[in-house]
Amino acid sequence: MREFKYFLLSIFLVIALSSTAQTKEISLEEIWNGAFRTERLDVLHSMKNGQEYSVLNFDRVSKSTSIDVYDYKTLSKVKTLVSSLDIDAIPYFTDYTFSSDESKIILATNVESIFRRSTLGHFFVYDTEDASVTLIAEDRIQEPTFSPDATKVAFGLNNNLYVKDLVSGETKQITFDGEKNKIINGITDWVYEEEFGFVRAFEWNADSDRIAYIRFDETEVPEFSMDVYGQYGKDLYQTQQVFKYPKAGEKNAVVSLHLYDLEKEEASEVVLDKAYSDFYIPRIKWTNDADVLSAQYTNRHQNELDLWMINARKGKAEIVLAEKDAAYVDITDNLTFLKDNSFIWTSEKDGFNHIYHYDKKGKLINQITKGNWDVTNYYGFDEKTNRIYYQSVENGSINRDVYAIDVKGVKKTRLTSSTGTNNASFSADFTYFINTFSNASTPPEYTLNEAVSGKIVKRIKDNQSLAKSLEAYKLSEKEFSTIQVNGNDLNMWMIKPADFDYNKQYPLFMYQYSGPGSQQVSNSWNSANDYWHQHLAQQGYIVVCVDGRGTGFKGAAFKKVTQKELGKYEVEDQIDAAKLLGERPYIDASRIGIWGWSYGGFMSSNALLKGDDVFKMAIAVAPVTSWRFYDTIYTERYMTTPQENPSGYDENSPINHVDKLKGNYLLIHGSSDDNVHVQNTMLMVEALVQANKQFEWMIYPDKNHGIYGGNTRLHLYTKMTNYIKENL
Repeated sequence: MREFKYFLLSIFLVIALSSTAQTKEISLEEIWNGAFRTERLDVLHSMKNGQEYSVLNFDRVSKSTSIDVYDYKTLSKVKTLVSSLDIDAIPYFTDYTFSSDESKIILATNVESIFRRSTLGHFFVYDTEDASVTLIAEDRIQEPTFSPDATKVAFGLNNNLYVKDLVSGETKQITFDGEKNKIINGITDWVYEEEFGFVRAFEWNADSDRIAYIRFDETEVPEFSMDVYGQYGKDLYQTQQVFKYPKAGEKNAVVSLHLYDLEKEEASEVVLDKAYSDFYIPRIKWTNDADVLSAQYTNRHQNELDLWMINARKGKAEIVLAEKDAAYVDITDNLTFLKDNSFIWTSEKDGFNHIYHYDKKGKLINQITKGNWDVTNYYGFDEKTNRIYYQSVENGSINRDVYAIDVKGVKKTRLTSSTGTNNASFSADFTYFINTFSNASTPPEYTLNEAVSGKIVKRIKDNQSLAKSLEAYKLSEKEFSTIQVNGNDLNMWMIKPADFDYNKQYPLFMYQYSGPGSQQVSNSWNSANDYWHQHLAQQGYIVVCVDGRGTGFKGAAFKKVTQKELGKYEVEDQIDAAKLLGERPYIDASRIGIWGWSYGGFMSSNALLKGDDVFKMAIAVAPVTSWRFYDTIYTERYMTTPQENPSGYDENSPINHVDKLKGNYLLIHGSSDDNVHVQNTMLMVEALVQANKQFEWMIYPDKNHGIYGGNTRLHLYTKMTNYIKENL
């Protein structure tokens, strides 16, 4: 009888535990204190032998960093290349870069951000043979880069270029006209960094005797200034950050391409026989021939792209490839030169993004990939097997898989089998790849795979501890589907409350970004916003995201339909999707809200104003409120200039529709946003005031476009959560 009582007690305990399982709610504090952070592999580098890889490891106990080398096949640690514990001059380092022969390593420390990608820092050269450490410069510098023979390092300092000889220790300045807010040599200006996605605008040739660099003359570019308010008790007066920022239709920096000869110690400007009146140089890259530099030139509208081959020794240049598009031609980093200097190129010219092979004169050899799907990543070419490795959406536009194909376009092999998002990092000799896989229900998993077949060799790391901890939470499935809007099947996900009852009605909260070529409906693991959306679902909201026209990975026509009218078709799709969703019996059509950040804030503002009979409320974080306030490269790529297309700019900008405001509107911005200037919000506020419209707003002092630091994100999402509860 006593044993039976214990048996009943154990049954009751199991029932009690199972009934409390999945009842815990996600708190905002947990989201922003890192409770749901995933494990990852940091600064992964494949060693040149193809059999080993290195990663950056941080020891929390000793607060030191190290570069550790692992064997691909066994995944066991082979050695520690360098540890900050062994270097008196460096308490820790945050990044590293190998020389081509891996005999030397640049270690980064005391690094501080300038803008989104650019940094300043102190950098040391570590010699793996004798363990010596050399400080490259006493000053904080930019973009230190080894010469291919590892005897020199070039870097940027105060808008000029320098070269340090690692043998003699001598440093030489090679440009002399650099000046803040006037001339920049070898480092990109603000708009190139932000929109063309690179900072280092100089390149070594294969023989380490020439450097090609882009020079920016931004003298005539208008300046933008931001007040920096500082800290209470420390700063009595605010300071100003002043930088060159070309807004749509305004003057850009005048760019020119130059070659510096290290033996002659002289620079020369590259002169082309084609007259470009207003142009960009978005990429430069030396070919395998040390005398031949490739350079990509595009017109201001960015609908014509020329690939030049420039012979530095002969002083001759020719266009080998010219692409034109009715809308724009995307700039990528996919240009790859083979041993014979034929090259791999990606293009949307057949309507989808695919891989092409050209000879060194620009004659098409063949189109390697074909189909009504986009190549989403190009990994490289294996010279031993003549295989191209790439990622695509062949298995559905919300998924990603890794593929191999012969350079002739035959023998295509799918190398990944799990449905979701797969991304590969290949060994230097293409023997292996580390695959990162996740989907909406599986946190990131890292596996070692054979490149020839995709077969999993070993599992490296997963996030099962996170998955296990999440079992205690009341989470909802992210349901993927499509919704037919304006003649298109748009990708959609929906998160319902875990205790969803089809017979009840729920408020609907929509999330989107919607910018050209973007994607938010992706079969991948949670971001911080996903956890926040789960938090809202736990509060009784249905959360939905719809990727409308203009978003990516469904072909060029779908993406480029918004050309010259940003904010027209995308907004129509969000409004009409909301109307269709509002017809569903479980959604309360009188309680529909929408939110977004940056382009998404532009969209949520427009949706509330133009869809004033549909949306009850909207939140806009760091929104563009008029495209006249945004930069040249991004805006004109899709809109041409305001002088050419005034109606496209004005008819779809929220600042011109404030009189339509009926619902509840929360406007949020960081005062030090160098990207989408707080000017957008300030002038939107003034327009709303003059239209006598009531709204709420919040400015985060000295915060940039990301609005983070300390408790900032927690405060921001608490404010938004409370606003939703009060107004939806």
